[in-house]
Amino acid sequence: MQKKETAKAMAKESAAIELPEVNFSDYGDVRFLHLGTEWVQGSMLRDAPYDIELEYVQRMMAGLLFMDAAAMPKKHAMQLGLGSAALTKFCYKKLRMKVTAIEINPQVVTACRVWFKLPRDDLRLHVIEADAAAEIKKPAHHGTVDLLHVDLYDHEAAAPVLDSADFYADCRALLAEDGVMTVNLFGRDSSYLQSLTKIAEAFGPEAVWAFTPTREGNTVVLAQREPTRPERAALLLQAGVIESRWDLPAKKWLRLFKPVA
Repeated sequence: MQKKETAKAMAKESAAIELPEVNFSDYGDVRFLHLGTEWVQGSMLRDAPYDIELEYVQRMMAGLLFMDAAAMPKKHAMQLGLGSAALTKFCYKKLRMKVTAIEINPQVVTACRVWFKLPRDDLRLHVIEADAAAEIKKPAHHGTVDLLHVDLYDHEAAAPVLDSADFYADCRALLAEDGVMTVNLFGRDSSYLQSLTKIAEAFGPEAVWAFTPTREGNTVVLAQREPTRPERAALLLQAGVIESRWDLPAKKWLRLFKPVA
């Protein structure tokens, strides 16, 4: 049984700009976010709203493989594109990080607050309604982000909305010295290779890692501000810590994740 509702009336300010309507559907114990189409833009387990339900979104947390787990509450995460707020909520509630999310569509922000259990802003959580391309150019953000999550798709979900080498260079400028960006790439093989080339141009090929695609066709790419090559034993140890602390399938990641260069 599916139930769909609309957030159109809940965000009056969106009337002045042309953005897709936001709605959701419930199927079993999972709630899905849509932008006026059947494409899933995010999801939430209704009985566990701060867990991450989708496999590719779990993989977007692969930056944890390169970080000290005990230090996460002192670090800063940023999401470009809110989706159903799964990454924002996980970083805020589970990792206890400072979190900034940038979302252009006020309806999405409202939907996440009402339907997807996104907490209100406080000293650690700040949701900015803005165009990510413009917002990330602001010097106040530069060098402050430890985990950067980029998942920018429109209602047609054909290719990333922002996907130039200059955009990825702006993303790199956001990162602290040991910072990591993960990007969701979804689409045809040619689109993926073009995006991967642009990321490598901005970060350097030695800094780029990639997962194999999920069954649904999502490929998560990771880029480090400064490239490192941890030994597999160290990655396995860190994966075990991630699994025990936060219940993410990090050991499985290592079978599906490798440097591009």
